[in-house]
Amino acid sequence: MNSLFTMLNIESWKPFLVALMLPPVPFLLMTLVGARLILPRRGLGWLVVLLSVTGLWFTACGGTAHLLETFVVKEPPALTRDRIAEIKSQQRADGKNSTTAIVILGAGKESFAPEYGVSNLSAGSLERLRYGLWLSRETGLPVAFSGGTGWAQNDGAAEADIANRIASQEFNRPLRWVESQSRDTRTNAAASVSLLKASGVKHILLVTHGWHMPRAIAAFEQSSLGEIRVEAAPMGLAQRVNRPELDWLPSVHGFSRVHHALREVAAKFFGA
Repeated sequence: MNSLFTMLNIESWKPFLVALMLPPVPFLLMTLVGARLILPRRGLGWLVVLLSVTGLWFTACGGTAHLLETFVVKEPPALTRDRIAEIKSQQRADGKNSTTAIVILGAGKESFAPEYGVSNLSAGSLERLRYGLWLSRETGLPVAFSGGTGWAQNDGAAEADIANRIASQEFNRPLRWVESQSRDTRTNAAASVSLLKASGVKHILLVTHGWHMPRAIAAFEQSSLGEIRVEAAPMGLAQRVNRPELDWLPSVHGFSRVHHALREVAAKFFGA
C-alpha cells in the first residue's frame, strides 16, 4: 500500500485516511445511517444505532484496550533489571569498541509551546526521551533520536532537534546521533539504520511505546537487512490499578489506548 501512495505522491494523505478509519468516526457514521433507516425500516434502523453505540462504548474501555494490546498488537515485555545489568556489564567490557546504541523514536512535537516560548516535544515523545536517557545512564550506551516532521505535523523545528535541545539543557545528556529527516516509522528506520551503520553500530536497543514496538521492530529489521540486531526496549507498559469492572466502563484513558492499538493496525496496512 505504501508503494501506491508513493507512486501517486499522496503520502501526506496517510494521517487523514487513518483518522477516518479509527473510532469514533465509523460509529458516528453508523449512527447517522441507523437514524436515517428508522423511518423506512424501524427495526433495522434501531439495530444499526444500537450496534454503533455498542461500538462507541467498547472502543473507550480499558478492557478492550488490554485485549487488543495482548492479542492484536502483541506488546513485548519491558527490559528486566537483569538484562539491563547484563548490557551494562557488556558495555563496560567493550569500552570504546562497543557497537551497541540506544535509538529513541519520536512521537510528535508542539511547534510552539507558549509557556516555554519555544518548540517542545509532545507528551508521548518526552516520555520516550526520558526513558531512553534513563536507560543510557543505567547502561552507559550512547543515544540516537529519530524524528523529523511527521505527515500530520506543521513545519518548523525537526522533532530530533527539539529532543537534542531538551536532552542537553534539561537532562544534561546530549544525544550522540540526531536523525531529523524522517516522517514516519518506516523512514525512521531507514534513516537511522543508515546513520548508525556508518558509525559501526551492530546492536540497538529500540525505545518506543509498547503498542508501537512490533511495527517499529519490523521496520528496523527490514531496513538493516540483518546487519544490525534490534532489541526491544518498550516503555509505557504500566497498567492502571482499577477494579476489574471499571475496565469495561468508557474512559478517556481507555479510548486513548484503544485508539493507539487500532492505529497501529491501520498504519501497518498503509506502510507508515
